[in-house]
Amino acid sequence: MTQETPNDRPASDRRIRLDSLRQRRAHDFAVRLTREEMEAAAGRLGLIALDKARLTCTLRPSGQHDWDLDGQIGATVTQACVVTLAPVRSRIDEPLTRRFRADYVEAEIEEDAEIEMPEDDALEPLPAALDFLALFEESLSLALPPYPRAEGAEVIEQSFAEPGVKPLTDEDTKPFAGLAGLRDKLKGGEN
Repeated sequence: MTQETPNDRPASDRRIRLDSLRQRRAHDFAVRLTREEMEAAAGRLGLIALDKARLTCTLRPSGQHDWDLDGQIGATVTQACVVTLAPVRSRIDEPLTRRFRADYVEAEIEEDAEIEMPEDDALEPLPAALDFLALFEESLSLALPPYPRAEGAEVIEQSFAEPGVKPLTDEDTKPFAGLAGLRDKLKGGEN
């Protein structure tokens, strides 16, 4: 199997038809997002900013029609702190793996039905074309910090209630919080 270098493909390729690739060798791709693409992706992902966004990968044939993709995404993201809303910058460098299979069929999911996660969560149906921007955006959305916090930001517990009413606390909302008090009350009545 021969290897194609990233320079063999123009940087403007963002979408590639898989049937246009030679099935006998690996193909390397390097995609750096333009300023406009980063701004659009940041908007869709709810980010303050997205910088230094790139995707590098190798697409290898697997069998007659299938492809394996291994690579890396990288980006600097700015999100709002969940406590103060101050900007929080994070660097994300994550591996990327997909297994595109011609015979893979996604199960139909009925509403309110339970589904079992597949053993290999990298398996996907073989697309006619591979969209590198969509692949990057999906992978980045999964890698984003779910609760970004600015340095020194602390969650302060506050509770509010009408005058004369005891405020409800987080401890009170736990399902078994009252059982300890009930147990102690019952033990007190036995003496």
